[in-house]
Amino acid sequence: MSARSLRARIRSEMTEEIKEVARRRLAVDGANLSLRGVARDMDIVPSALYRYFPSRDDLLTALILDAYRALAAEAETADAKVPTADLRGRWLAVCSAVRDWALAHPAEYGLLYGSPVPGYFAPEDTVAPATAVVFRLVAIAQEGAGKLTPPPLPAPLPAPVRTDLRRLIEQKPPADMPEDVLDRVFVGWTQLFGLISFEIFGRLNGTIDARDEYFGHHMNVMADLVGLP
Repeated sequence: MSARSLRARIRSEMTEEIKEVARRRLAVDGANLSLRGVARDMDIVPSALYRYFPSRDDLLTALILDAYRALAAEAETADAKVPTADLRGRWLAVCSAVRDWALAHPAEYGLLYGSPVPGYFAPEDTVAPATAVVFRLVAIAQEGAGKLTPPPLPAPLPAPVRTDLRRLIEQKPPADMPEDVLDRVFVGWTQLFGLISFEIFGRLNGTIDARDEYFGHHMNVMADLVGLP
């Protein structure tokens, strides 16, 4: 192994170790992550971390990207295990996989979907990973074109919202999804993460004990709303 390859390997291993320690620190401090705290846990001087992460924000971004990608991978794997034609089964599998990942990684979920970190602004390269789950749900609905039987809604989609949805559809080919279908998927998306957040952050404590059944029921209601057969 060349000296260059050895240095690259050492740097990669050190980077992963720093991130792993930082994830454990998240469980203690939440988003109030500091390089000093991570360095203390690793028993090294803080200045040693700056060679790998120049600032706390760089470390936070790395953790955020890893978490989004891990969540997306779980959703993709769950989707792939269900027959392609079983649209409702795929929808429920993706939703359950997202919840399972969140329950297994509450600190990382909190970093993604909890209160904003004061002074931190996520860079542009976090946008695509952040939308992976919702676009997987969109793809499931898209593949069901012609098979969806959504129930009528009590009010028509407001024109400004329709405009926003049309813009999003045209930005993400294929651009032939009706705005009303995307709107229903987005309702399901916000319900999915809203319900998970309520569970992760203790908002269901003292009210709902049958968490699995409650979650499954609501995701089926969302599948009904989209019109998945």
